[in-house]
Amino acid sequence: MGSSILTVILSAAALFAQPQLPPTELEAVVTTEMGTFRFEFAPDKAPKHVAHFLKLAREGYYDGSAFHRVVARGIIQGGDPLLRNPKTPKNLWGSGGLNLLAGEYSDLKHDRGIVSTVRIPNKADSDGSQFFVCVSPQAVLDGQFSAFGRVTEGMDVVEKISQVPAGENGITEKPVRIQKVIIEKKKVEPFLNAPIEELKKTVTLKTTLGEIKLQMDPQLAPNHVRNFLKLVATGWLDSTVFHRIVKDFVVQGGMGEGRSTGDTHTADRWVRTLKAEFSKEAKHTRGIVSMARGQDPDSADTSFFLMLAAAPHLDNNYTIFAHMISGLEVLAAFEKEEVEAEKPKRRIELITATID
Repeated sequence: MGSSILTVILSAAALFAQPQLPPTELEAVVTTEMGTFRFEFAPDKAPKHVAHFLKLAREGYYDGSAFHRVVARGIIQGGDPLLRNPKTPKNLWGSGGLNLLAGEYSDLKHDRGIVSTVRIPNKADSDGSQFFVCVSPQAVLDGQFSAFGRVTEGMDVVEKISQVPAGENGITEKPVRIQKVIIEKKKVEPFLNAPIEELKKTVTLKTTLGEIKLQMDPQLAPNHVRNFLKLVATGWLDSTVFHRIVKDFVVQGGMGEGRSTGDTHTADRWVRTLKAEFSKEAKHTRGIVSMARGQDPDSADTSFFLMLAAAPHLDNNYTIFAHMISGLEVLAAFEKEEVEAEKPKRRIELITATID
């Protein structure tokens, strides 16, 4: 046997000998003819259901099956192996792959995005390979069905599937094909645990009015800097708009609504509110970058503002996390824009945000 062939065989053996990642570090990637969504697993709530799904997905069990039942903006149901055969009679849709598992009921609520297991109506412990995804909360199902996962990306796809034409019984006029289901390592949130030294970045904002360069100030607000760098690194801020200009005060942007590529984004899973990091030393003066928030001091998430002038009443009340190091002429251009009730009369876009 040649040494090269032996090397290949040994490499393959080593690969298969590697321990698999635990379910908490995995995600299912469900690719359908209408788009792709991902969901993570909840092995602490339904370990046998998670293990069963992982096994079937890795075997290609779901590839070529379909979502065959929907409730508009309510649920989508799929995973019946019978639908891999396009000639399966419609009266048999939803009858396959059941009666394989006992129920695993938990306190996991059937909220939007929850993935749960189908069972035979009025028959306990008849779960199987079929599953459904909640598009809206389904409280009546809590404690009655075995929830085992949650959608992390692509709820817009799930919602779109739920609205395909269907009869009164919810059976779709045409099945929505599941092209494949694969298991991947869960995506990791950028900068989540980055030390302060790794947060001392500069960021370039390319806008309709020109480029602005920001210096992050993690010594003032490390968690806000981590949050902002995450939004930049994932492209969450790209194609958003500056929706508010108040002369001699602020320019504000960083909201998902109005994004030219759509309100939803793959990084939405990591958007959350932040605990305030107010600084008594830092002052809100021209060129300072601070986070917008609601009445709750701990309600900042993605929206930020650039200071056009000093505003002492904001000091120690809003979180300063960066300052401009170039682009003050762009601030002057913002100040010349026509507004109506603080809203620019034309679209002023944050075209791209990049870490230098």
